[in-house]
Amino acid sequence: MSRIGKRPVAIPNGVTANIDNGTLTVKGPKGTLTLGLADEVDYTLEDGSISVKPANDSRRARAFWGMQRTLVSNLVEGVTEGFSKTLQITGVGYRANAQGKVLKLQLGYSHDVDLDVPAGLEVKTPDQTTVEISGIDKQAVGQFAAEIRSWRKPEPYKGKGIKYRGEFIFRKEGKKK
Repeated sequence: MSRIGKRPVAIPNGVTANIDNGTLTVKGPKGTLTLGLADEVDYTLEDGSISVKPANDSRRARAFWGMQRTLVSNLVEGVTEGFSKTLQITGVGYRANAQGKVLKLQLGYSHDVDLDVPAGLEVKTPDQTTVEISGIDKQAVGQFAAEIRSWRKPEPYKGKGIKYRGEFIFRKEGKKK
């Protein structure tokens, strides 16, 4: 049994949820999100919460149960509070600058890296070595953060590169003389 799947997702005040034609739509103060519902799982909307149960006793239905409950929970949390990721840039001459809907990165290449910010996301650069990504869709925030990080992953010898705030980079000792 799924421990996560058993718990219903509470719908806070100011948030409305609607199940219609295999789609869950959640509206809140920050916006609207939709989720395509899996056939293997039953969704019920009752007295201020959404419950998720497997439709049958198959292995696939039980596998989807906890994940679908988490996806529903992410929708509700996204429209109420939103999600954010913070990236830190380490390295001599490495910097970032958000200019409208474009993020300019200088990462030691012969050219600047210009990334278009996806719709629904907001990117801020409080200083030249910090990038803050925020939005209501957890998947979109994480995907864009991963794309930025993929341009210069942190290396283990000097620690140069782009890392998530709070991420531990295992440092290696250099060559011995």
